[in-house]
Amino acid sequence: MAVHEHAHRGSGFRLSAFFRGHRTVSASGTSVAADTVPAYALASLRLLTGFVFLWAFLDKTFGLGYATPSGRGWADGGSPTKGFLSTVAAGPMESTFHAWAGAAWADWLFMLGLLGIGVALVGGVAMRLAAVAGTAMTALMWMAEWPPARHLSDGAPSMSTNPFADYHLVYAAVLIVLAATAAGDTLGAGRLWARLPFVRDHRWLR
Repeated sequence: MAVHEHAHRGSGFRLSAFFRGHRTVSASGTSVAADTVPAYALASLRLLTGFVFLWAFLDKTFGLGYATPSGRGWADGGSPTKGFLSTVAAGPMESTFHAWAGAAWADWLFMLGLLGIGVALVGGVAMRLAAVAGTAMTALMWMAEWPPARHLSDGAPSMSTNPFADYHLVYAAVLIVLAATAAGDTLGAGRLWARLPFVRDHRWLR
């Protein structure tokens, strides 16, 4: 995006300053961090998204009576993937998802993914890893629901409301934005995490 240069360079809006520690002076003469509002907004979004993943893990593990009925949690011997994947009824991976449903490796990967992503987001650490894992998970769930289908494999209406965009893609976009903007640095341990020697040596862990 081109921005015309003027004699007073500080008079225009700059997107980079929106995410930096740029300071302006308020009407009362007090120095105010221009990034305070977006930083806390992104931190709030991070915490809410983290709670979505953590709650899903807790509900599926202990059967808290929301998406998972009491007594049918993972800790009770239930499978967190069987109910969803066995009912996939559209899309090119329908038979594949049926084969995965209830498999021990699928249960463990799914649950560890929910826990890891949730903890990373709430703690504000390993945001890049969380974004990659969360995007992969939500992409698979998007394929399982397959919004492009107007009808299920048995001919019944799919009740899809949009052929592409659904909440799984929104979650993926949110995760990418949170990682790209270092949202874990505010109301989180992102800065401390970044100072750890093994994180400094492997920036992809940031």
